[in-house]
Amino acid sequence: MSDPRDPVAEPVYKDRTYRSPAGIAGGVLLLALGAWLGIDAVIRGEGRTPWLALAGLLLAVPLVVAFTVRPVVYANDDRLRIRNPFRTITLPWASVATLRSGYSNEVLTNAGTKFQLWAIPVSLRGRKRAARRQSQAVAAGDPTNGRSFHDPTTPSTRSAGDQSMDDLRDLAERRAAEESAQGEPVVRWAYEILAPSVAGAVLLVVLLAVT
Repeated sequence: MSDPRDPVAEPVYKDRTYRSPAGIAGGVLLLALGAWLGIDAVIRGEGRTPWLALAGLLLAVPLVVAFTVRPVVYANDDRLRIRNPFRTITLPWASVATLRSGYSNEVLTNAGTKFQLWAIPVSLRGRKRAARRQSQAVAAGDPTNGRSFHDPTTPSTRSAGDQSMDDLRDLAERRAAEESAQGEPVVRWAYEILAPSVAGAVLLVVLLAVT
């Protein structure tokens, strides 16, 4: 275990990070397209067009960031931290009742509150591919069903999202009773996203209402 007094020692509780590469890629493309169209309208537009473009960018850019780039899940030995589009939720493992997967991945607290894990989307196509690999492994007589914990080159019979949820369930089960994992959920609204979006929406409404 690292010595906490050693400034160069590796942190004892290093976060595992889970996010959607496809979501980030889509968000970057949307931001690039929006910037290109918006800046062009600001520079070349006439009359109210530049102001409408600025208001539209002020409204749209935070929302695109919120739903594509912002979502991420951090997990360490003490807690689960979920950064969703408009909220950041911190859950000590003792407060987590279960993590479940259906058409979305969710965490349920002991108090019955449900939070969606936006950063770990459910891929039905990924599940179908994983099911096919499992069927092929069973047909080939593979006793591990195509999944080997000793050989990283062996394809998994679980989709990426389901594997991430398995990791989080394992952490929750192992760490919930630890003293450092006790506490209550903490929810913080993402005002850095909400404030500019609301300002952009108000400005856009005012500009459109002006004759």
